[in-house]
Amino acid sequence: MITNLPKGGNTALPAAACRVTLTSPTTGIDVSAVLLGQDGKVRSDDDLVFYNHPAQDGVVLDKQTVAVDLAAVPASVHTVAIVASIDPELPTTGFDAHSTPRALVECGPARVGFTPPPLVRRETVAVLIELYRRSGDWKARAVGQGWDTGLAGLAADFGIVVDDPGPSTAPEPPPAAGGRPSVPEPPPAAGGRPSVPLGKISLAKSGHATIDLRKDDTDLVVTAALEWDGGSAARRKDGADLDLYALYVPASHVTPQGKRPSKSKEAVYYRRLGSLTAAPYIALDGDSKVPGRETVTISRPDLQGYVLLCAYSAVENGPGSFKSYGARAVVTDGRGSTVTVPLFSNRHLSYWVAIALIDFTVPGGATIRHVEKYSGNHVEARPTLYSDGTFRMGNGKVEFKSR
Repeated sequence: MITNLPKGGNTALPAAACRVTLTSPTTGIDVSAVLLGQDGKVRSDDDLVFYNHPAQDGVVLDKQTVAVDLAAVPASVHTVAIVASIDPELPTTGFDAHSTPRALVECGPARVGFTPPPLVRRETVAVLIELYRRSGDWKARAVGQGWDTGLAGLAADFGIVVDDPGPSTAPEPPPAAGGRPSVPEPPPAAGGRPSVPLGKISLAKSGHATIDLRKDDTDLVVTAALEWDGGSAARRKDGADLDLYALYVPASHVTPQGKRPSKSKEAVYYRRLGSLTAAPYIALDGDSKVPGRETVTISRPDLQGYVLLCAYSAVENGPGSFKSYGARAVVTDGRGSTVTVPLFSNRHLSYWVAIALIDFTVPGGATIRHVEKYSGNHVEARPTLYSDGTFRMGNGKVEFKSR
């Protein structure tokens, strides 16, 4: 039996293991959670739990459900707010009487539902439920508060630093261990190195896979390609012109744990093709101005720290999304491991997307992570990669490309 709460109503939570599921009757939604202190603010940007950072201090996101282990939530967290937001790529201006989301809380034997009054003021984001501490116990409160300023407005109110309108924070950490690859990673072989080869795999959102690079093998090279087929951009006579950027941090510049990271200004792209026989030991094969592929080759993985694969779409391409152009990254070691990193969002007003991070600091291998993140609308500044492998969108160098 489900107990339905009115707006503002609350109820005690009888067990430590709780699940909150959000749904909308008529529209696609993204679900996230925010961990808040007594002051109603996050402790750090890591307290936003979303698809690219799906776990934090006892709070775990799985699609449209947030699982909360109340016993594992630190004492510094007073409230866990459960948030619904409209998929930004959907053709809608906000929630309405038909699409207002609803919540179901399952906690031990208790099943608590909440259907808020209709959101009708073009709110695109809403806090549906709060799990909060009261006199040493945990309770659930029906909130139903919307924001017509989107995720950026909610984030600002909760003290989260946001540098683009997407549901992410910056600088963005690589997805936590346990991100979901499309297929299981192979078990470690002797010496702790991953088995080889991986075969052909495709990553899911926030997924990762590790390839064995045997870094003592000086003949080994890694290739990373940006591929696109033009997709819906085929209406253009000459197709879409995308550009591959490989932002990189050499191994010698990687920031040790506990030290403040620095910005890297290094990049291989169409104006700086790089070299395979001298630093940076990364080279781009050229500039394809029609649908096809651009490829960087990495010849000394033992000298690499991090490589962030990004794509740029010049304004002449029009408003199409990178996904609509069929864009994806493909990383291979040439010895039986091929990892494809697809795009999932149809965001169509961004000139930049960060697709994949290759982490060469992994002993005996390299981990490829799906990090899909977009620049703000019409922002020309490229991303910045930091010496600890984090990155920020929209605060790097600005260059304009003319066809």
